[in-house]
Amino acid sequence: MTMSDPVYVDATALSSRLQAFADERHWGQFHSPKNLVMALTGEVGELNEIFQWLGEDASRAAGQHPDTAEAVRHELADVMMYLVRLADVLQVDLNQAVAEKLAVNAARYPVDRALGSSRKYDRI
Repeated sequence: MTMSDPVYVDATALSSRLQAFADERHWGQFHSPKNLVMALTGEVGELNEIFQWLGEDASRAAGQHPDTAEAVRHELADVMMYLVRLADVLQVDLNQAVAEKLAVNAARYPVDRALGSSRKYDRI
């Protein structure tokens, strides 16, 4: 990454904190990629539960609504922490991965063909 490259994701501080948290508890032995992916999937499932029966308007307000806001924040945090921990264990630079994937998506979904469409890239 050069000085002119955009920073999309800087998880350095979080990654260090999560490493220290795991080290303090001797949890590194449990943080295999397989286990972290499974934990990440579980947390995404818990986030999904919050939204499962909400209508469109309620889902848009879930992050601010008193009945759901705290759960949304906590589950998003869990997802983020497991994702960052997984990337760290796999030695994946999340900023580089996001930059690469944005470029791939830009090629797959050119504005002139994808504008206003929810179709997958192979159907536009």
